[in-house]
Amino acid sequence: MRNVGAIILAAGGSSRLGRPKQLLTFRGETLVRRAVRAAAEAGCDPVILVVGAMSDTIRSEIAIRESRIASSWASGVGARTIVVENTEWQNGVDTSIRRGLEQLPESLEAVVLIACDQPFVDASVIAELIAAYEKTGKPMIASSYADTLGVPALFDHCCFADLLALPAGFGAKTLMTTQPNDVAVVAFELGAIDIDTPEDFERLTASAD
Repeated sequence: MRNVGAIILAAGGSSRLGRPKQLLTFRGETLVRRAVRAAAEAGCDPVILVVGAMSDTIRSEIAIRESRIASSWASGVGARTIVVENTEWQNGVDTSIRRGLEQLPESLEAVVLIACDQPFVDASVIAELIAAYEKTGKPMIASSYADTLGVPALFDHCCFADLLALPAGFGAKTLMTTQPNDVAVVAFELGAIDIDTPEDFERLTASAD
């Protein structure tokens, strides 16, 4: 497998939800922990967790020591996990993407961007993105759901400069829509489920019963 890292976007303030979405529990595990585990189990290394609001609480939940997570999460291989704080998180998701990219080693071939509020993202979803990257050679691999493209999405190293230069308040989807010929698509219908409001979480927990 190619040298692929991950950036988990977990810096938001969850204003519409009224409590930290990162710490909501689904199937016995918080959303932020699920996202970190999924990236590690898919073989991503390093895994960069970008926090902002409630950073100390989220750090405590992940309980990362010595920049490592439990080796069992990564099929016997300890994935490097780095928690970084984005003090500008209120200015938009572009600031979190930029903060995560700044932590990546120069040798990395690609990175997967993951939002921690999509509860059905697991290792198999991320592995599909990586497999499509290896098969197609496209610099961007996007998830497809609800008639749109979005995260989780993989970006080759050649896209990093464009990601670093995203306009204020804009996310990675900007690149996917402005450079469609450079995008391969992986179907992920459950990607349409994300948690922004109390009603979203109630529907999620009801469906899991």
